[in-house]
Amino acid sequence: MDFKKFMAGALELPEDGDRVEYFRLKQRVSGNVLTNAQRETVGAGYFYEADITKFWEEFKKLQSEVDYKLSFNTVMMRVLVEGLKAAPRLNAHMKYNHTSSSGKLIVKKHVDVAMPYIFDTGETFPIKILHAEEKNLKELQFAVNDVIERAEKSDINRVLFDLISQRMVGFVLRGKFVSTAAQIASGFIGKGKVTKFQDMLKKSNQDGTEILMEELNEGTVCFTNWGSVHRELEGNIGYTPLLYPQVFLFGFGAARDRNYAYKNEKGKVDIETKKMLPINLVFDHRLGAFNDTMPFVRKLEEIFANPEIIREW
Repeated sequence: MDFKKFMAGALELPEDGDRVEYFRLKQRVSGNVLTNAQRETVGAGYFYEADITKFWEEFKKLQSEVDYKLSFNTVMMRVLVEGLKAAPRLNAHMKYNHTSSSGKLIVKKHVDVAMPYIFDTGETFPIKILHAEEKNLKELQFAVNDVIERAEKSDINRVLFDLISQRMVGFVLRGKFVSTAAQIASGFIGKGKVTKFQDMLKKSNQDGTEILMEELNEGTVCFTNWGSVHRELEGNIGYTPLLYPQVFLFGFGAARDRNYAYKNEKGKVDIETKKMLPINLVFDHRLGAFNDTMPFVRKLEEIFANPEIIREW
């Protein structure tokens, strides 16, 4: 082996014919958040299938009666809000000091839901629904529609620059000089650069049609509907990192009809079809044991068993 091949192997360089894709701006921001999540949080997960047979029937009835297009995704977002009212410590940010092993939990006043959205480019990035706990179902649906519409019309990279600038200032104030300098330099220099420096100086559109910087950060809780990506796909994601500094993620897949065997009143085996929803809950284990999450699960089960409550939302 010649020296060139030896060094290429040592440095794990791409071979001839390999395609190299450098991170774009959204990937850099989300990659930084997810990497911090793996380093800064102690995640635990709980997965279960909820019987939403009656809940689904009530949702379909309500959907046909209202004067706007109501999605199941929005109804489940309101379910999340109700669950957080029963378990408010899940709507929080965790701050932890590795050096002193000290930390604090900041329980948030408002529920700002970070909802991953797939853009036309195929990239996924969380957009945020502000103050979800203050909105009824119609207002929540309109808020979701509005933020998606503005996100699609916006120069997301331009707004992300504002967000990154804010974070860079925060890193510097916390003494992270080297990593901050490296992130800034890599954004404007080299093969992996994401923009020219002059683009950083462009002004944001402030006429109300562009998504806001505060609608692109992590929010207070993550809400993700994996079932919307492929409704015919069986199964569900078992685990995904929290969006640091969040302490809770609520994810669910596509609702499925399942056949269950049971004994009827005559003692004979019968078959019943139920509508089941795979739900995945991820939480920061430093909150405590699973008892912090149980009030949330109990509230969900209460709603699914008494779905007429959605008419009061």
